[in-house]
Amino acid sequence: MLQIDGSFGEGGGQVLRTSLALSILTGKPVHIENVRGQRSKPGLHPQHLKAVDAAAAISRAQVEGAALHSTDLVFIPGELRTGRYKFDIGTAGSTSLVLQTIFVPLSLAGSASTVVITGGTHVPKAPCYHYLVLHWLPFMQRLGFDARISIEEAGFYPQGGGRITATIRPATSISALTMEERGELAFINGLSAVANLDLSIADRQKRQVLGRLLKRYPSIRIKTTSLHSRSKGTLLLLCAAFHLPSAETYSGCCYYGLGERGKPAERVADEAVGELETFLASDGVIDQYLADQLLLPLAFAGGVSRFRTACVTRHLVTNVWVINAFTDTDMIIDGDIGVPGWVEIHPTSDVSNLLGRK
Repeated sequence: MLQIDGSFGEGGGQVLRTSLALSILTGKPVHIENVRGQRSKPGLHPQHLKAVDAAAAISRAQVEGAALHSTDLVFIPGELRTGRYKFDIGTAGSTSLVLQTIFVPLSLAGSASTVVITGGTHVPKAPCYHYLVLHWLPFMQRLGFDARISIEEAGFYPQGGGRITATIRPATSISALTMEERGELAFINGLSAVANLDLSIADRQKRQVLGRLLKRYPSIRIKTTSLHSRSKGTLLLLCAAFHLPSAETYSGCCYYGLGERGKPAERVADEAVGELETFLASDGVIDQYLADQLLLPLAFAGGVSRFRTACVTRHLVTNVWVINAFTDTDMIIDGDIGVPGWVEIHPTSDVSNLLGRK
């Protein structure tokens, strides 16, 4: 049984989620101590507990320590099974993070699955639904994954109550990713959205973005909309696409801000704009959040991957450590934390066996 220190590196939920996914994929039991040990409130919270429940459900796992606030977890995976699953976090915990925990294992199974998750779709410190479908999922599809994600209802913090549905079909192979230069900016697309609030707030967010960026980037386009939800909230999201030598374009970065009580619409927009401007001022090809999320799938790719991230984060370094603990993948990070850097991934030598684990 592998021993994983949940307080290593950034010491948050990423250690748990990556460990669960790799335990299922490799068939290796894992004992995670000090779960979320670097957090002010360590242990399993509802979002993390539901990720454990989801991982256990799809793999018929034996689990010890799956309780609220538990800091010690044993996970022994069984047979990976596809099907139709429903998971209710019960709070505004992130539906995206629960989905990402089981996405790669279900993608490498022998048949399709449908997963319905209820909770928070637009919450702080987690990829929101629109980040998933506009940025993360297109990259995953580029690698060979086959999935569709839809939203029935948005869920904002602290009420939650949102619901997403993912249909995940088998991936027969995973392509390597090489993105060393990002090329010229093609366009910037944005979304300014509100839920149960006046649409004028979305207009204010949009005006703030255009006021800061339009003169320098005339190809920017921002859509305003209202989201169906039982909770109140706002979103301002920006995705930038760049030309590749082959004349195709790709989205290299995506950033967003979320509203909250007492937070002006202009500040919501400024958060997204600030991160986008930092990315554009760097020589990064992929944003720091996506770089972290691509590590797990690329560990099972059919070749060596190499890309430049706009910022090496503790999340990235920690994820490398967890993946190396489970597999013989060789991941090289060239760059210090807090600055742009290179990521090179030599996938596990046991790809064929893992892809065949039905």
